[in-house]
Amino acid sequence: MPRICFSDSFLSSLEANPDGGVWYSDERCRGLRLYVGSSGKKTWYVHYRQNAKKLAHYKIGGLDLFGVAQAREAARAFLAAVARGETPYLKPEYTEKITLREFISGDYAPWVIEHRRSGKATVALIESSFEPLLAKPIEEITVSAVEQWRTNKRREKASKASTLNRQITALRAALNWGVKRGVIETNPMSHLERLPEDDSDRKVRYLTEEERERLRGALDNAPGYLKVMVVLSLNTGVRRGSLFALEWRDVDFDNRVLTLRASSSKSGKGYFVPLNDAAAEVLSGWRGGATDGLVFPSPVSGTVLNSVKQSWATLLKDAGIEKFRWHDMRHDFASRLVMRGVDLNTVRELLGHSDLKMTLRYAHLAPQVKRSAVDLLR
Repeated sequence: MPRICFSDSFLSSLEANPDGGVWYSDERCRGLRLYVGSSGKKTWYVHYRQNAKKLAHYKIGGLDLFGVAQAREAARAFLAAVARGETPYLKPEYTEKITLREFISGDYAPWVIEHRRSGKATVALIESSFEPLLAKPIEEITVSAVEQWRTNKRREKASKASTLNRQITALRAALNWGVKRGVIETNPMSHLERLPEDDSDRKVRYLTEEERERLRGALDNAPGYLKVMVVLSLNTGVRRGSLFALEWRDVDFDNRVLTLRASSSKSGKGYFVPLNDAAAEVLSGWRGGATDGLVFPSPVSGTVLNSVKQSWATLLKDAGIEKFRWHDMRHDFASRLVMRGVDLNTVRELLGHSDLKMTLRYAHLAPQVKRSAVDLLR
């Protein structure tokens, strides 16, 4: 449902949609909605929660009788009366069954885009993945309905198990958000089990020693900012987006610690990453006399970087390295730690994972840890 700051000029521009009526929601008065019917008739409604549970609309009147200011005043007065419990006699115009599309675009999207760095990508993932379910009321999106959607995807061989799990995780998180804030009553995804993932789905790509040496050699001819970013990524595991947003105030050279702020973190939570000798040295050499501002401003505009795709591809070509993404440097960082005997919980904290599930993908790289544990039983 489009959310608009209503104005007289906007309302006069609205035309009939022959394919069906369209709802519009007001940004300035929560609960105020305008319905434009297929005939072009425009009617004001107030959206509210009846008996603290059911979502309902109550008809205010037509646009010919109520202008924007009057409609907002009427909506606020009605909602205030509902809050005081003074309108039990009112019968709602109808009880609304909110669809998945309306919930995602009208309720979840504004919040997640504002509060999560990957918010736009999350919304796009949900809308593109669950297009067949978007028109359904949320109460009709049952576990069996999603299982059928997932079965069809697997039958068509359109998606791997890991991809489907990621899509469902995004939808489950959105619906959990809605339940916590009272927008919807229940999350039908709460009991849906993850698909088991094949080893090929969970394969971790990291550099061999030979590849690492070739990469170091190629960095000598790379742009300065790229060299620093790569060395930092390999030695801290920091995500690319967090590097783009990194500021000098986030770098504590005395204690050799990076502060990753919640606003630039994928999880929306801040955490700290220690700097080893290589990371501290390359950052110190890059700093010059800077004490504030971006660590890696765009060499073109001086603002936040938004891509290193071309320079990264050139670097890999010069190093003779194939099928290695920027994000794989994060895997390389974690893999080297595990193979050197660092426990998984410490690796989890260094990566900023909220739980151990994501970190367990590296467990197979430390068979000696399991062997040492069994050897204690003598």
